[in-house]
Amino acid sequence: MAVSGCGGFIVTQNADNPVLPRRNLLRERLAAGEYVVGLTITTENLEAAVLAAKLGFHFLWVEMEHSPVSLQSLRAMVLATAGLETAVLARVPVVALWTAKRVLDQGVRGVIFPFIADEEMARTAAQACRYPPAGLRGSGAGLAASTWFEQGSYYDSSDAHMLTVVVIEEKRALEHVEAIAALPGIDVLFIGTSDLSFSLGLRGRQNEPLLQSAIDTIAAAARRHRKFLGRPAASAEEVLRYRRQGFQFFQSVTELGLMRLGAEQVLGPLGLSKDLSQQGALY
Repeated sequence: MAVSGCGGFIVTQNADNPVLPRRNLLRERLAAGEYVVGLTITTENLEAAVLAAKLGFHFLWVEMEHSPVSLQSLRAMVLATAGLETAVLARVPVVALWTAKRVLDQGVRGVIFPFIADEEMARTAAQACRYPPAGLRGSGAGLAASTWFEQGSYYDSSDAHMLTVVVIEEKRALEHVEAIAALPGIDVLFIGTSDLSFSLGLRGRQNEPLLQSAIDTIAAAARRHRKFLGRPAASAEEVLRYRRQGFQFFQSVTELGLMRLGAEQVLGPLGLSKDLSQQGALY
């Protein structure tokens, strides 16, 4: 067992804990050119999060921008899934060092930053996820270290493995996407297609040449700078179609969306399912 002081906490590595996984399969798949699919978690139900982690999803996208999920619930999800291969990632509500610090110290393996519009915002995201001298992350990681997947120095391992995802979802970002993609420490350029459509004046419509042109611009920057490329995908067909276009990192439906899909399969043949088509997707 390795211990070290950390701002009043004791940082204990998991060298003597055989339950925790020893590999970062999420990063391994991305580096190998394979795709990863994450379920979006929008409620604080721990049973749902643990079941999702056992169903085959590569990661959980814990939604803390658009849902009421708390830090306490995020930590519970990390604890409850610590022995599983599924990684827990969190989307923070704003781009700031302190918002990232709060989720990082719960033990997540990646942070998703919304509305990255320029190089300075992207730099803040990259620096928030790494310790000095590469970044500006604070060292109070006692909880995170206790559930981290790899033994040895948590600080070194976290710097090497933390996944930094920046969401490109507004028109202004298109002018800066080259600089954003060029920054060290940024791993994934994720295209928020719904908000990007709104920002372009398209009111969320997806089958528009203007939106496709913007997507192509972002994708080209990601390829030039060897960043992983991500976007939402609501079905297996969409995952496979976008995969052929070079996308690897997919945000799938929510746990509530899975409930709806299951209800349609069970109740549809009985004529009992409700038409929810007008409600649209949650995210």
